[in-house]
Amino acid sequence: MFKADLVTFTRMHEFLSQIIDYESTVLEKLSLFARHLGPLLREKTPEEDPIDLSSVELSHYRLSIQGQRDLMLVKDGHGGLQPGSAMGTGKARSNEEEFLSQIITRLNEVFITDNLTKDDMLNYARSVRDKIGENIAIMRQIENNSAEQAMLGDFAGALDDAVMESNEAHQNQMNQVLGNKETAAGFGRIVFDMLIAQMKAGQLEVISA
Repeated sequence: MFKADLVTFTRMHEFLSQIIDYESTVLEKLSLFARHLGPLLREKTPEEDPIDLSSVELSHYRLSIQGQRDLMLVKDGHGGLQPGSAMGTGKARSNEEEFLSQIITRLNEVFITDNLTKDDMLNYARSVRDKIGENIAIMRQIENNSAEQAMLGDFAGALDDAVMESNEAHQNQMNQVLGNKETAAGFGRIVFDMLIAQMKAGQLEVISA
């Protein structure tokens, strides 16, 4: 508990001292001391006297049968071990794919996912992200501070605003699409062309029933 309070004090002071001039050398010294003290606080101390094996020499060793197993590599005249047939087809996941996978996992932990697909959650997160990205002041805070410090600033309020604005924007578009046949037709064509582009780029897989 003491270590947690110490780290919290250090982070709060580092963040708030950028905004407020406390004019206190005592507080500044305390913050500096706490920053260096935190990493030294451990629940377990390292072993003081590790076992020295430098003088140990191997003089004997013994091999003994522990048991036998039938690996069944050949059964009924047919080989049980199949050779590899897809040499060189593997590929590493891209950084973007890995990041999206982590984001989806975290979204599943945050939301009640009944009746929500992964694309529902991703699209909603992207919509809110883009709204916050339009806030220059918030983006400057994110750019110039650590994650912990930036989230202690105006980010929470900006998140609430982005959620509300995103909902209003989607509600506005939904009303226009459902209330006007020409708008619905134009929007439908846009979505159709986007789907075709995804299919051609291999970003959308069609699964047959």
